[in-house]
Amino acid sequence: MLSYRFKQEEIEKIINHFGKAFYEEVLRNIDVYSKRWSLTTFQFIPSYSANIVFTCRSEKFGDVVLKLGNPQAREIFTEFNALNEYDGKRFCRVFEADIEKGVILEEWIKPGIPLRDVDSLEKRLSVFSSLYKDLHIKAIKPEIYPTYVEWVDKIAAYMSQRQDFHELYVYMKKAQDTCHSLSSIYTQKMLLHGDFHHDNILLCSDGKYKIIDPKGVVGDPIFDVPRFILNEFGDDITPELHVTINDIINFLEKSLDIPNEIIRKCLFVETAMGICWCVEDGSTPEEYEGLVKTVAFAEAILNN
Repeated sequence: MLSYRFKQEEIEKIINHFGKAFYEEVLRNIDVYSKRWSLTTFQFIPSYSANIVFTCRSEKFGDVVLKLGNPQAREIFTEFNALNEYDGKRFCRVFEADIEKGVILEEWIKPGIPLRDVDSLEKRLSVFSSLYKDLHIKAIKPEIYPTYVEWVDKIAAYMSQRQDFHELYVYMKKAQDTCHSLSSIYTQKMLLHGDFHHDNILLCSDGKYKIIDPKGVVGDPIFDVPRFILNEFGDDITPELHVTINDIINFLEKSLDIPNEIIRKCLFVETAMGICWCVEDGSTPEEYEGLVKTVAFAEAILNN
């Protein structure tokens, strides 16, 4: 008896994104770990990102989240280790894992309303700032994580080979130089979240917020600020947005005690890297104009 039966549309999306072998492994793992950890009441979360994710019920732990990732991918390994190192400090907890199989059982944050759903910008910024302050710790084994600079160097090297996205490569090269300049001044080697934005900040039943889905990366804490700002961009680049992002940077300068110009530089680096990751993930030439426009906007903020 299968613990969960995927719909045909879900099967197709999983196979298209992860491959048939991964899908078949997921079916086996659902069966194995539902028995091993006494899991019932499976609900599939159709995100199709880095992992296959379910909410379910554990006889031992209560409401839980089951993540099934690719054991060959470094991300599931670094996420597991980051969550273990933070040990519940503002992060969700890990209950069980078989990391060699890419399987993690972790705390289900309820009601789990993402910070994105909060209408007030000031409230969103206040929550982010309160979570960010004194969050970062030194990794016990920093060598198992990538560094933020390595992330930047890797995507810059990839873009240098993409002749069809030359303008974006020019931006990425500038971002790479900016990142190296920043990291020569801000030299702390702390364990960062790496994807610290609205959808990874969830409301708990006690009214506090917790953080989920760390990438696990080492660098200075300044590099954990810009992803949140980038997720405030929205769909359209407008003059009004320019004012809003400036206001956000001014707020964070005061609340986090990070110089204004440093936040602007970090935002440019993160935006260029994020947009170039879109290219690596298969963005089409039709999307090119919009991608360039977003990075150009971050550069305009940098030069404000």
